[in-house]
Amino acid sequence: MTELFPGVDRQYSRYVQVASTSTVDQTGTSHQWHLLDNESELAEKGITPVGTLLCVHGNPTWSYLWRGLLNHVSENDLPWRVIAVDQLDMGFSARTGVFRRLADRVNDLGDLTNTLEITGAVTTVGHDWGGIISLGWAVAHQHQLANVVLTNTAVHPAGFELPAALRLASHPAVHSWGTKSTDAFLRTTHSLAQPALAPEVRKAFMAPYTQASRRTGVANFVADIPFTEEHPSRPALDAISESVRSLKVPTLLLWGPKDPVFSDRYLRDLIFRLPHADVHRFEGAGHLLPEDRDIAVPVFDWLAAENSTGNIGRAEALTAYSPMLAELDSRTTDHSAAVVDINPAQTLSWAQLGTRVNDLAAGLAQIGVKPGDRVNLLVPPGIELTALIYACLRLGAVIVVADAGLGTKGLGRAIRGAGPSYLIGIDRALTGARVLNWPGTRIAAGDMSAAKRKLLGVQHTIGELLESGAGAAAGGTDFTPADPDADAAVLFTSGSTGPAKGVVYTHRQLAAMRDTLRETYNLKAGSALVAGFAPFALLGPALGATSVTPDMDVTAPRTLTASALADAAAAVDATTVFASPAALANVLDTKDSLNASQLKVLAGVSLMMSAGAPIPEPLLAKVQELVPQARVHTPYGMTEALPVTDIDLDGIRAAGSGNGVCVGTPVAGARVAIAVLDAEGTAGSEPLQTPNLTGEILVRAPHVKERYDRLWITEQLSTSIPGWHRTGDVGHLDESGRLWVEGRMGHVLRTPAGPTTPVAAEQAAESVHGAGRAALVGVGPAGTQAAVIVMESVPSARRAGPAPEALARAVRAAVAPTGTEVSAVLVVPDLPTDIRHNSKIDRAKLASWAAITLAGGRIGKP
Repeated sequence: MTELFPGVDRQYSRYVQVASTSTVDQTGTSHQWHLLDNESELAEKGITPVGTLLCVHGNPTWSYLWRGLLNHVSENDLPWRVIAVDQLDMGFSARTGVFRRLADRVNDLGDLTNTLEITGAVTTVGHDWGGIISLGWAVAHQHQLANVVLTNTAVHPAGFELPAALRLASHPAVHSWGTKSTDAFLRTTHSLAQPALAPEVRKAFMAPYTQASRRTGVANFVADIPFTEEHPSRPALDAISESVRSLKVPTLLLWGPKDPVFSDRYLRDLIFRLPHADVHRFEGAGHLLPEDRDIAVPVFDWLAAENSTGNIGRAEALTAYSPMLAELDSRTTDHSAAVVDINPAQTLSWAQLGTRVNDLAAGLAQIGVKPGDRVNLLVPPGIELTALIYACLRLGAVIVVADAGLGTKGLGRAIRGAGPSYLIGIDRALTGARVLNWPGTRIAAGDMSAAKRKLLGVQHTIGELLESGAGAAAGGTDFTPADPDADAAVLFTSGSTGPAKGVVYTHRQLAAMRDTLRETYNLKAGSALVAGFAPFALLGPALGATSVTPDMDVTAPRTLTASALADAAAAVDATTVFASPAALANVLDTKDSLNASQLKVLAGVSLMMSAGAPIPEPLLAKVQELVPQARVHTPYGMTEALPVTDIDLDGIRAAGSGNGVCVGTPVAGARVAIAVLDAEGTAGSEPLQTPNLTGEILVRAPHVKERYDRLWITEQLSTSIPGWHRTGDVGHLDESGRLWVEGRMGHVLRTPAGPTTPVAAEQAAESVHGAGRAALVGVGPAGTQAAVIVMESVPSARRAGPAPEALARAVRAAVAPTGTEVSAVLVVPDLPTDIRHNSKIDRAKLASWAAITLAGGRIGKP
């Protein structure tokens, strides 16, 4: 291949003379366009294209931006023609000598496609200001339009101010100097790449613009940004942005959230105009998305995918659909306790809860909340959160739940990704929303002074909504039942294996989760539960169970004490307790503070459940002593499907030891299978239930998620086996049909002996006298990784580093029977864990630290 520029075959470069029909050009004018076009290569290979990708760059890039699409087609012999244009006055196309505005550029693109005599289906692909121009062509050529692909762009100001970078570039004192006289605007744009552009790539992007005379188009593009209503290009922008709503063709939106120019607010505007679009946000990527990430694979995978994949990962429902509010609506005259708060003490009866839910729903409707609107709830578990959740479900609004346990950075990332229209929060959350510019009309959970409201941008309070809603409800508010298959909630994962992902549930799937819990654990109306594990707080009223949240910081499970648990249980005469492993560990650590009456209350608990991470049998045995009459269960599941399997203490003892943690058999309505690992550690594509084959765990059930929110690529990977959800966990089934979890797919070691899962070795290491928690990580390239144990010791090591020789020998000896040869044993004072559960070890972080430590780098804290 002879390269024109790095990564571009010279044969793709061509020039075309195009007659102009633009009113800014004199009659009879023609211009020379430069293109990157693979038509000749397809012909040489005898490939007939099934369609054409018409790729339009923005400012100040050129067709070079789309080389990845051309190369992917070439390398895989795909039947797609790719035409990447250099717009007039840009790239290596002609400098026309006239100011070309938005309407002219749309018209120019039509002139080009007419000259090229493109027939058949066209997929428009646009970036930056090339997005609105490509959409202008799409609207005018709907008879040819097959698909739309957009990356970081904007189609309308939508009430937003001009982004700071463009505001500076368009300022009269800076504009000519920054965009034409010097190459400052180009260099600034190129610096937005995440990671930085390679020097040769940066040079290629600069190549068409090395002289001021070649940068007139760059300057004119900036000057033509129609952010004010009086701007000459504003009518064209308004017309295109409104016409975009008429496009019903498949649409893919690929986005870099770290873009300081076209931020997530423009993505939300596009989703509003193109609600049927598939969306994927690449966390960590920015404005130059085609440079930051490989978008060629997802684009062509998307083009090849069927328009509808049906109900992925679900089985037949257990029962006929019953709305989440059915139990609440059946108890409008019931004055027994429904929800109890411990601190401050407060109780709502079922009748009061129903009234509060309806009043809140009416109040929310009065301020404009509609079915499908997203409402972010930043309120701690308790009466207020419960009422808000069910008010949103009543309205058909979509609740967005991303708890503070994600940390400020993770929480902000989640909220911006979900893009709620409304944000309801406590003071601390509203302060974060103001400082970090989180989206959504702000509503305060509590009363607030006028000065503070103004400072935080608060427009309403829950008290005001209740007051106005009560009046509306008294007049007979009639709420339309939500569509069972409409979105109901976006629940965020813990973020323990990468950025937290939004998981979308429909009303039907939430109801199926409720039904599964009811069926599996016999949770009938009249039960009373302590919700020490946040995900279950929303299910109490749906189950007809009286609910209480203990006096604890739910974002830090280790803050749950034995006394707090007992007091919560006493408040509702609890029959059931939900708590995370980390919470139970601290309960056991503080159990000596319990008095006789508190012990008696805990002795009355009949069901103890712990979810969020596997629990070792010795810990469960101690929990059993604390609740001697209870069935102690540890359901296995994830945000995407909870629960999946279940096992009790007796079942764990019967299973004995094995490779991994035994998490039992599938719950009611669920099925589990294994996608077996090959020699390189890659999971297969066939769901098998053959015993003792290790692979990725697959799940199907009526309560499996609808999809990942705005993560189209992630969703496609998770549903690549039709009918099943890939969990990302690795394990096996035994002869009795019990599931054993061996770790995460991302934690599988690729050693010279083949793939090695971590849990068996970790359990063996933890059995050694003087050992605490342990993690097995791989150091080195895939296929040659060395197995390294990183562990806590008892007593705790003062500093991180190599383990004492005696401990290291004992660990190696204990692990050897599992088939893993340990190359090194390192100790740390504390293993890093995820924020939400305080129990999932961050193995990726440990692997990086171990690699540096063993290479002789400075030994610090992992």
